[in-house]
Amino acid sequence: MANQEAAEIQISELDLLSSMFPYEEEFAVTDQLALAELKHYVENESAEVPSSKVQFLLNIKTEVPNASTVEFSISCALPFKYPSVLPEITVRSSLLSRSQQILLNSDLKTYLMQNFSGEPCILSAREWVKDHAAAYIDKDLSSFSMAASDATKSEVTTFTRLWIYSHHIYNKQKRKNIIDWAKELSLSGFCMPGKPGVVCVEGLQSSCEEFWSRIRRLTWKRILIRHREDVSLEGGGHAEIQKQRKFPTLEEKCFDAHGARGNHMDLGQLYNFLEEKGCADIFQMYFGVEGHSRV
Repeated sequence: MANQEAAEIQISELDLLSSMFPYEEEFAVTDQLALAELKHYVENESAEVPSSKVQFLLNIKTEVPNASTVEFSISCALPFKYPSVLPEITVRSSLLSRSQQILLNSDLKTYLMQNFSGEPCILSAREWVKDHAAAYIDKDLSSFSMAASDATKSEVTTFTRLWIYSHHIYNKQKRKNIIDWAKELSLSGFCMPGKPGVVCVEGLQSSCEEFWSRIRRLTWKRILIRHREDVSLEGGGHAEIQKQRKFPTLEEKCFDAHGARGNHMDLGQLYNFLEEKGCADIFQMYFGVEGHSRV
């Protein structure tokens, strides 16, 4: 399947999901920049293959015997060659144990491999989860314990770095939330308040997604993920995660604030800071121009 055809199929499937599930609590694209890049590519305005996978969440509420309604969250990422290759899907719920979650996701992947090779399958995956996921909550995994243990050892952990752009960040409570939530979720990075506002968080993929889920629910004039980096780590131990970090903690960074309200930062100093951290290329993604070091 040609790249152009695969991209068009992805856009069609995302449009269908958006029309079927119009509410944000049902379906939400978590990387708007990746979606914009994909649309730009499809419209033949760019010959450059998109650099990021389109990522989104589907949430399902289902009834569980002897319990109230339970929500399952389906985290999806579409590799550029999808549907020639399977999507990356992870199903989570607060009521699933570690072993139950591993088994559920393993069975879902098997189902997709057996039935949807080379075909769009997100809606079918959603229906499978809706029909089968609740049964895993009470599943006896005593016979599965050894396999689950082995799967846990070989499970691939994903380290994620999100580069978030906001039209502005002034509010003291929002700035406090950013620091507090990052600390709670063991995320590092930095926050540059002012206009524009820049937030970078890095850590476990699930923690970054939880951080973004909280932040985007606050009231903003404009906020989006400008860029996303994902690194797969075999084993995913603490040492491997720490090696990927570019920032020791998350702290607020101000660079010689100026302007009538003291709300504009010195972008030259921001570029120097990013360069020191090995992230200089991000500057152009945010501001559309190449940065220059200041002595």
